[in-house]
Amino acid sequence: MTNLKNHVEKIETQERQEAELTGLLEMAVAEDEEDLFPEIAGGIEELEKAVAAMELSTMLGGEFDRFNVYLTIHPGAGGTESQDWAEMLLRMYVRWAERRGYKVEFLDLLPGDEAGVKSVTLYISGENAYGYLKGEKGVHRLVRISPFDASGRRHTSFSSVDIVPEIDDTIKVEIRPEDLKVDTYRSSGAGGQHVNKTESAIRITHIPTGIVVACQNERSQFQNRDRAMQMLRAKLYELYREEQEAKMAKIKGEYSEIAWGNQIRSYVFCPYTMVKDHRTEVETANVQAVMDGELDPFIEAYLRSDLNKIQNVI
Repeated sequence: MTNLKNHVEKIETQERQEAELTGLLEMAVAEDEEDLFPEIAGGIEELEKAVAAMELSTMLGGEFDRFNVYLTIHPGAGGTESQDWAEMLLRMYVRWAERRGYKVEFLDLLPGDEAGVKSVTLYISGENAYGYLKGEKGVHRLVRISPFDASGRRHTSFSSVDIVPEIDDTIKVEIRPEDLKVDTYRSSGAGGQHVNKTESAIRITHIPTGIVVACQNERSQFQNRDRAMQMLRAKLYELYREEQEAKMAKIKGEYSEIAWGNQIRSYVFCPYTMVKDHRTEVETANVQAVMDGELDPFIEAYLRSDLNKIQNVI
């Protein structure tokens, strides 16, 4: 009900803006007030962006699209190179979330040996967070002149991004205590003196699946364990969903591959600048804008292509 109310309020706001701009334009033309034209053009541009964002939100009707999300980044092989790339992706997603007004929490962060991160898990909360980010799941490839190579050679690095919706308490996931291995350790991330003095951080391994979750953000071991168990429930349910989707795809003969593990996007810094999504063919030469969180063109193209696939199957 709250989401519906928000949508209605946004539509009403856009209708008022359109009426105001129309009135202002009519007055400017009637009274030959050319100085008002730049202001009107700017208002029209902002209104077009708002309408486009509203249109995009209508594509988010999936079962979990409205949910908050756990975003985890793991560097591939390559040591410092890929760990630095993982940190660059981390900054990109944090910037994107901040642009949308989402709240970002660091649940677990393992710094790299020299630079970057070995792994990081974020909790991003806000309306339709999972719906917007679900297409970011996969392998991201970087090509650049390495800042860690004294010879100035070009390097290719990979990092994987995992996107899991936060499931609510109405969804039941059976987790047997005997299937869990629980480790405690001292936090290595931010959080003040407390987290570094006590072994409050928790790492839980689900033995049958090999899924590992960790949390070090909360102040107590109990709170970290509770948050880690929430993540584990979400990851186990996501695994179940993917298995069911794979079975259905095999039966229908559609979607020959559930391509979560494939390279989805390339970021090229050298010998030219380009970011290209390999699923939608959307690309841009403005690499810096993308690394500063300008991901909406890629997200919108993925949502449109995903919607088209579903409609074709139907």
